[in-house]
Amino acid sequence: MAVYIYVVARDFGFAPNPFHGVCTLATCKPIVRRMAKVDDWVFGMGGGKLGAVSRCIFAMQVTEAVSFDEYWADTRFKDKKPVRNGSRTMMLGDNIYHQSNDGWQQLDSHHSRPDGLPDIHNIKTDTGTNRVLLSEHFLLFREGGAGGLEGRS
Repeated sequence: MAVYIYVVARDFGFAPNPFHGVCTLATCKPIVRRMAKVDDWVFGMGGGKLGAVSRCIFAMQVTEAVSFDEYWADTRFKDKKPVRNGSRTMMLGDNIYHQSNDGWQQLDSHHSRPDGLPDIHNIKTDTGTNRVLLSEHFLLFREGGAGGLEGRS
């Protein structure tokens, strides 16, 4: 088992995405997504931009890893596809990539441009590792939440 730690610059619920009973890391952090294996732990630590230096934001034990196309096609994760005019949970869906004959497709999401068009920079970074980390064993540590702790174990 290995442990991976990275700085969380923004904590909106997009990366990681803790909604619908599974915590997923499908965007950003391509090196962590490439290296982490089942049973490894990923810890997100707060950074200066978040105003949470040295504070643990989340911990997830990897329980599964899939490709973007597997994530896209798996009915377990249909609710993680973003609905831009939906609730906060639905707007922040991270199931945004799949491949077609034209290459990578990106849904209108937190990682697309403000006008909803694909963001080439985010596509390149996110799809640089064709891997999504999934966790059914995770904890979120947030100020102001129910006891500051949410999660599933």
